[in-house]
Amino acid sequence: MPGRGAPRARSEDPAARPSPRGAAPDSASAVSSSSDPAAEGDDAGVPTARTPDGEGEPHSQHRDARLGSTDKELKAGATAAGSAPTAPGSPRQPEPRVEVMDPAGGPRNLLPRPCRVLVLLNPRGGKGKGLQLFRSHVQPRLAQADVSYRLMLTERRNHARELVGAEELGRWDALVVMSGDGLMHEVVNGLMERPDWETAIRKPLCSLPAGSGNALAASVNHYAGYEQVTNEDLLNNCTLLLCRRRLAPMNLLSLRMASGLRVFSVLSLAWGFIADVDIESEKFRRLGEMRFTVGTLLRLAALRVYRGQLAYLPAERVACKVPTSPALDRQDQQGPVDTHLVPLEEPVPAHWTVVPEQDFVLVLALLHSHLGSEMFAAPMGHRAAGAMHLFYVRAGVSRAMLLRLFLAMEKGRHMECDCPYLVYVPVVAFRLEPKDGKGMFAVDGELMVSEAVQGQVHPNYIWMVSEPSSRLEPPPPPSPPSQQPPHVPPPDPV
Repeated sequence: MPGRGAPRARSEDPAARPSPRGAAPDSASAVSSSSDPAAEGDDAGVPTARTPDGEGEPHSQHRDARLGSTDKELKAGATAAGSAPTAPGSPRQPEPRVEVMDPAGGPRNLLPRPCRVLVLLNPRGGKGKGLQLFRSHVQPRLAQADVSYRLMLTERRNHARELVGAEELGRWDALVVMSGDGLMHEVVNGLMERPDWETAIRKPLCSLPAGSGNALAASVNHYAGYEQVTNEDLLNNCTLLLCRRRLAPMNLLSLRMASGLRVFSVLSLAWGFIADVDIESEKFRRLGEMRFTVGTLLRLAALRVYRGQLAYLPAERVACKVPTSPALDRQDQQGPVDTHLVPLEEPVPAHWTVVPEQDFVLVLALLHSHLGSEMFAAPMGHRAAGAMHLFYVRAGVSRAMLLRLFLAMEKGRHMECDCPYLVYVPVVAFRLEPKDGKGMFAVDGELMVSEAVQGQVHPNYIWMVSEPSSRLEPPPPPSPPSQQPPHVPPPDPV
């Protein structure tokens, strides 16, 4: 989650030398000069990287692949938008950009080579070692993979949201988010708040784990076929995926609150036990992933029950003709239309399922496979485009059974516990109305006010750096580029 009180957001070159006062921050160059004194020392302690194509064969770091040496001293003043600055006395011509084409003549789902990325890093995320991990584990691999970058450090909550809202996105091939899931939440919502949101949200995103939960990164790791790993191993895997440049479309969850607030989620909405553990364990963030274990034990000792009304639209019923509400037709024009939802003041449509019970221990709407790097919450496989996982645990479950479920979740075996209080159903939309004011919402790990909320999935709405996998349901064939809606990504090539 985003931290407070971190250093002022700034652009850093890969050698971590701050720009002179008044210098205009910009992209780091992918070419270095052999006469650069700072570059001479860059080899010290640099680990051997895998090849960009993922074969894992070590090779030496070429001097001409180092990042940023020509941009270590930037001239004061702004350069033209989209142009690459050079250091004084070191003019260089822009390098030709190579875009791989598929046999049909269109661009593959690949980032270009060379590649330019904007890295947003929360230096206080997780154990507070994000910047150190970037320099030791990420920077050397990017150099060898011909990926240049600009590094921005966030200093407060919603800072990344502000940065991407004002950034000239055309300068970057992808946005790399290095922190926990909360920072990716900020970035996506910042993109959706832009006037050009329809094109902004198509900018490819990459999650590099440096937070506590790292659920999105763990899910991407799982979809790529890697074994479940944590910490530096997970960071290495996700960095290799970035170096391979492959992209896959992923779902986006649109949430509407009773207060009128609209929020977009890249991971989950939790209410009850899970949300309490997530938010209340924030004070233990220096423990890293162990904070959730501590929080779970503390909450089990004082187990709560939450009263509310839950309803959902099962994925199997999406073929039904959905009545469209005139109120939602005239909704704010920022963001996609939620065609499955009616106003919260109205009853849910007749083809929805209303859960008869009103006492819950937890409710979880989850887009991906993992709820944390060691919480394999959805072992049943990747949901089809436009669907998500809905779990809820009814009141009456014992503390012992709840603990057993969470321990089994590490390996994705909690569905084998035959717990009669645990219910799972794939859905495309849901509504949750808290009745007693207890509990809190956690959206992508971020605290939200507990109020009536409803949401629906928008299929294949964002691009993520990810290894295309047979686990992913193929999206429908795209229309020609001139006719294709700007917010629907094309399918991954076979």
